[in-house]
Amino acid sequence: MTRRFEVEIVRPDGLTDADIAAWRGMLDANPALASPYFRPEFAQIAGRVSPRAAIARFSRDGAVVGYFPHQRRGGAVQALGAPMNDYHGVVSRPGEGPSLEEAARLLGGSRLNVGAWVGEGEAGFERQTMQVALPTGGYDAWYDEQRQTWGKYFKDKERARRSLESELGPVRVERGLRDPALLDQLIALKREQYQRTARHDVFACGWTAELLHELMRDRRKGFGASMAAMWAGGKLVAIEYSLHADDRYHFWFPAYVPELARCSPGILLSMDTMRLASAEGYRVFDFGFGGEGYKKYFCNAEETVREAVVLRPGVGSALSDAAVGLLGQRGQALRTSVRRRWAAIEACEVTPINRFKGAVAAAQAAAGKFAPTPARG
Repeated sequence: MTRRFEVEIVRPDGLTDADIAAWRGMLDANPALASPYFRPEFAQIAGRVSPRAAIARFSRDGAVVGYFPHQRRGGAVQALGAPMNDYHGVVSRPGEGPSLEEAARLLGGSRLNVGAWVGEGEAGFERQTMQVALPTGGYDAWYDEQRQTWGKYFKDKERARRSLESELGPVRVERGLRDPALLDQLIALKREQYQRTARHDVFACGWTAELLHELMRDRRKGFGASMAAMWAGGKLVAIEYSLHADDRYHFWFPAYVPELARCSPGILLSMDTMRLASAEGYRVFDFGFGGEGYKKYFCNAEETVREAVVLRPGVGSALSDAAVGLLGQRGQALRTSVRRRWAAIEACEVTPINRFKGAVAAAQAAAGKFAPTPARG
């Protein structure tokens, strides 16, 4: 039986006190929405910064049953704050809100593009995100367990710490930092990394950097953003920007001094951040999607999300199917890479000319990455 929903689109600053109370009640009733990205605070702050931000308020039989913070780029609908938003979906009580496909239809864009959808849905494919869930004994118990399982790896990191101290001097770590100048240093390091790795510079558009600054400036009980940093002998060697709410700590933007990669300063900083934050009551540390090798040594839990592009039926779908067919000749890896690169570009860039420039650069980078290796004579 088809469920009948109604949708009303409101500005993020148009949420009423009743909306916020209902939103919080839905979060309390739905453990799957524990990530800080689902908090109304994130939607309100991102709504002040992201162009064309909005909230979909879904109702059934006159009662509000869910909210979906989003943004529009041309005809495309995306999660609010994309590509910076690492978890998204309809905020609702379990089973009461629209599914991914129903939300796409109600929102009415040419397509709904999501990278980490939490909730009902069948479109696209599943992906896993990785977490550290601390045992009863806290950080020390977690470290003992992981070191017992992955002894060689963690002994190597202990040697890396000693090497860092021997080369530069005593190591010092601080967390809970909100210095805007330090955040600018982190953003500069990330932009250099994007250039080195031929990835789209998500900070070139301006509003994405402002989002990090706004989240860090806005201090509310039980929700916030801050940085941790590591110094060795007085030299800044690693920084990490994180989002946190209640007992969840989401590692978001890490950066380290590239010439010290052999000493693993970024990994050491994550470990020290967990140790310090666990003393303040944080129990789940989210590392996002897999890919970086170190995560398998750290993480003992995972969550399933969906990555999907839900197209409006019609010409757009036919054209997309034709394009996918052509890309399929180059393989699934190329197709997925191009789609993810384009999703980031489309979310960041709000003008057609900048989206076009980004698309050309992404196509060139993807073609180079997946170009066949010349045969040796």
